[in-house]
Amino acid sequence: MEKTYKLTVPEIKEKIRIDKYIPMFIQNTSRNKVQKVINMGNVTVNGDIVKSNYILKPYDEIDIELPVPDKQEILPEDIPLDIVYEDQYLMVINKPAGMVVHPAYKNYSGTLVNAIMYYASKKNESLSDLNGFERAGIVHRLDKDTSGILVIAKDEVTHRKLAELFYTHNIEREYQALIWGSPKKKSGRIENRISRDLKDRKKMAVTEDEERGKIAITDYEIIEEFEILSLVKLNLKTGRTHQIRVHLSHIGHPVFGDETYGGRKPHCIELTSNIRARINNMLRQMKRQALHAKVLGFVHPITKEKMRFESPLPEDIMNLIGYLSKKDNT
Repeated sequence: MEKTYKLTVPEIKEKIRIDKYIPMFIQNTSRNKVQKVINMGNVTVNGDIVKSNYILKPYDEIDIELPVPDKQEILPEDIPLDIVYEDQYLMVINKPAGMVVHPAYKNYSGTLVNAIMYYASKKNESLSDLNGFERAGIVHRLDKDTSGILVIAKDEVTHRKLAELFYTHNIEREYQALIWGSPKKKSGRIENRISRDLKDRKKMAVTEDEERGKIAITDYEIIEEFEILSLVKLNLKTGRTHQIRVHLSHIGHPVFGDETYGGRKPHCIELTSNIRARINNMLRQMKRQALHAKVLGFVHPITKEKMRFESPLPEDIMNLIGYLSKKDNT
C-alpha cells in the first residue's frame, strides 16, 4: 500500500537537491528512503521522473508515492491539554515538560498525539495525517523535556502551508532558558553547521563538514544574570534538531539541567563548598533542561491573520529564578 504526497516548492533562493528537500516536509522518512523511492520512479517533478540529484526550482510541483508501513496501534487517550488557541484549521498548544510529542519505538502511549487524537474524536474532528498516522497533526516538535508552544494542523492543506512557513523561516520562535554562566557578549548570533554526532547517533553536534551538516542560526540576548546562571532569550532562525541545546553547549554555556549536552555539571564558575551545595540543590529542583518555547508567531495559513502566542515560564523554571534571585540579594 502506498500514500501519495504533493509538495509545491516555495520561492527559494538556495540550491537544494530533491532527496534533501523531501524529508524536510515528510517526517518519519529519511534521505536514504527517499532516494530508493526516487530510483523506483515514484517521484515526479512537474510530471517528469527525476533523479536524486535534481536541483529544485521555485514553484516545482513534486508528487511522491511512499510505501505505508504496517500500523502500530495508537490509541486516543484522555490526557489534559492546555489549548491556547483553536479554530477549524489548527490548534496552538502549551506542551508541558515530560510529554513526548509523538509515538515512536517503545513509546506508543502518553504522547501529545494520543492526547489530541482523543480531543479530536470527542469533537468529531479530524487531524492532518500528512506525516503519517503516528504523527497526526504534528507540524513541528519540541523535545520531551522542553516545555512550551507548538501548533497542530487539522487538515493537510493547513499542514503543508504551515510547514512551508517553517521551511522559509517565516515563523517567530522565541525560547527562554537558564544557562550556565554568562557569555562575554550579552547578545549575539551563533551560526555553524549541525549534524548527527558521529560517536552517539542520539545526539547532535557542531560540524564543519558541509556535506553532512546543515546551517543552524540562533540569536541570543541575556535577560538577567545571576551568580551561577543567566536567563537568556533565544530566537531561532533555523529549526535543526536540538539546535539551541547544541549551540549553547558549543559556546560553553549549556542549558542548565540538560543531561545530554553537559548541563548537569558546573560550567564557568569557581566552585566552593557553598556554591557546590547550592548547585546540588538547584539540580534537585530542575529535573530537566531549563528550556521553554515561549513565543510562536506566524501568519495564519488560511485566514492570513497575523497571530502571536506567548506562554509564561512554567513553575519549575520560575521557582529556580526565585531561588537564584533570593540568593543573589542576600
